[in-house]
Amino acid sequence: MYELNLEDKIIKYLPLVERVARRISVKSTEYEYDDLYNIGVIGLMDALQKFDETKKVPFEGYATIRIKGAIIDEVRKHSRISRTRMAMVNEYYRAKQELENHLKRDASDLEISKKMGITLKQLAEIYDCMQFLANVSLEGTLFGKTQYDEGSPLSETIEDTQNLNGEQLLMIDVQKTLLEQAIQKLSKREQLILSLYYKEEVTLKEIATILDISIARVSQLHGRSIAKLKQLISEERQ
Repeated sequence: MYELNLEDKIIKYLPLVERVARRISVKSTEYEYDDLYNIGVIGLMDALQKFDETKKVPFEGYATIRIKGAIIDEVRKHSRISRTRMAMVNEYYRAKQELENHLKRDASDLEISKKMGITLKQLAEIYDCMQFLANVSLEGTLFGKTQYDEGSPLSETIEDTQNLNGEQLLMIDVQKTLLEQAIQKLSKREQLILSLYYKEEVTLKEIATILDISIARVSQLHGRSIAKLKQLISEERQ
């Protein structure tokens, strides 16, 4: 059977690079799509060189992890969220929780913005920041540390499940259960956005077309949904 050489394999899997690169939609970055695509190609080459067929793992899944990892690593190096922005995100969570403890219901954007003493436009920027953080590290955003905190999130070890110990595997199972329970408490629209983005791998631009709203609005709704998930998961863990 004819075996493809490295160059042919790269060409064969370029659509995979394109799909992954288009999903890395982050605002606070100096990179254009072409930059992310080129970095992704490097990740693909790394995957082709390191792939071990004896592990019985589908190459597409392995390559996706390597491609996305290469892009995210590069974005992390040059697209840090300022401490001021991170402080605003943390203040948002505090204000939202205080309001909802008092109101006994979900707080509206207007109520949160008044509580924080900011405009709705500034609140939208906080949601954009949350969307960026979740794009780079969903697990870190929902379950604790992000790449902007000290230490490494568990997600950095997940790509090699062969090396996870029993405690880490149990933690992953617990996180999946908490996430599934929290998602069920979101609105149908929020569930749809998360399903389209994370399960169906639809881009923010495509979701905007489906819902007939702007890309900026999708980004904000995604960020708000992530914020609600984080709060719901935090409550379940207490």
